[in-house]
Amino acid sequence: MISTQRIQANGIELSVATAGQGPAVILVHGFPHTWQIWEPIIPALAERYTVVAPDLRGMGASERPETGYTAMDVTQDLVGLMDALDLATADVVGIDLGTPPTFLLALTRPERVRKLVVMESLIGRLPGAEDFLRGGPPWWFAFHAVPGLAESVLAGNETDYIDFFLRTGTGGDGVSPGFRDAVHVAYNSPEALRAAFEHYRAFPVSGQQIALAVSESRLKVPTFAIGAAPVGDALHRQLEPIADTLSGVVLENCGHIIPQHRPQLLLDALNGFLA
Repeated sequence: MISTQRIQANGIELSVATAGQGPAVILVHGFPHTWQIWEPIIPALAERYTVVAPDLRGMGASERPETGYTAMDVTQDLVGLMDALDLATADVVGIDLGTPPTFLLALTRPERVRKLVVMESLIGRLPGAEDFLRGGPPWWFAFHAVPGLAESVLAGNETDYIDFFLRTGTGGDGVSPGFRDAVHVAYNSPEALRAAFEHYRAFPVSGQQIALAVSESRLKVPTFAIGAAPVGDALHRQLEPIADTLSGVVLENCGHIIPQHRPQLLLDALNGFLA
């Protein structure tokens, strides 16, 4: 059974879903997601693990602070969450916007991370993603980055905008009705979008944080990079020069929102790596 609770971490209140018992696995979502992105795989994981799935700061039912949206801020949220739940270590899984902070957690606090899984994202401006970025970064990065613009333009049309990402992120197949309803509720106001877009507005500082951390340490935690469409193997290429132990896979016929689009493929990949 999945239960939700509110937990103080790093000075803010996070909404956190938990299930199961055993070694901890922390699942970290992106945009436009909530913890419910993981619902298709949580029951199977909960048979062997304590599953912890927070809503990121500013997203879902978590608190929406005015500031503090860099990748390192979110990393500190995850450390605070682990401390609050008395988790000395955990396997950590991140997708989309959840990838940079989980990467930084493993890089800067390797004693807290047993294994790292990252998927469908880029990590700052690390080399290796040149082919993916040949035509420039995704258009919505710039749209979301301008303070106040996107949320004012989208006012009253939030649902249509979110549905664009849900359709394209699954190759047109769409997501489960429950997840679609959850994200419609989560992003249904300019303030909700403002908080979500703050993560994009922090990209320049997050990139600096990542570059500094990489200059000071290698990624020593065993790491698994999972790609799909559109990122493919770009994330794996970014990690290759800096990771001591790296494996990866690109899932066939799978869209960006992997846990919703191809949950069994993701479970097979996770079970093979985490076990």
